[in-house]
Amino acid sequence: MEAVEIAVVEETEVTSKPKRRVFTAEYKLKVLREVDACTKKGDIGALLRREGLYSSHLVAWRRARDSGLAPKRRGPAATAPNPLSKRVAELEREAARWKARAQQAEGLVEVQKKVADLLGYKLDEKDGQD
Repeated sequence: MEAVEIAVVEETEVTSKPKRRVFTAEYKLKVLREVDACTKKGDIGALLRREGLYSSHLVAWRRARDSGLAPKRRGPAATAPNPLSKRVAELEREAARWKARAQQAEGLVEVQKKVADLLGYKLDEKDGQD
C-alpha cells in the first residue's frame, strides 16, 4: 500500500471590503518604547518590518504621545443633560392631559345640547357660555 499525502490548503479568498487595522494606545506606546530603545543602524527598520508598520505610523504616534496619547472613546461626545428638559417634558405631558380633558368636556357639552334640543328643552345662553 502506498501512503497518500493530503495537502492542507489555506483559505486565500479576499474580502470585498478590507478591514482597517486598529491599534490600541497600549500597543502604540509599547512600539514607541521599543523604537526609542533601538541604538543600531537598521534596528528601527527591522522593527517596522516585523510589526508590519510604516514610518508614518511612528510620526503620528509620537505626535499623539506628546499631546497625551490616551484611548479614544468612539461615538458622539456625551453632553450633559439639560436640567430643564425633564421639567419641560413633564409640563408638556400635563398640557396634553388637560387638552384631552377639555376636548372631552366640550364633547359632553355638545351631547347635552343635542339631548336638550331633542327633548325640546330651551337652554339659557348664559348657561352655555360658562
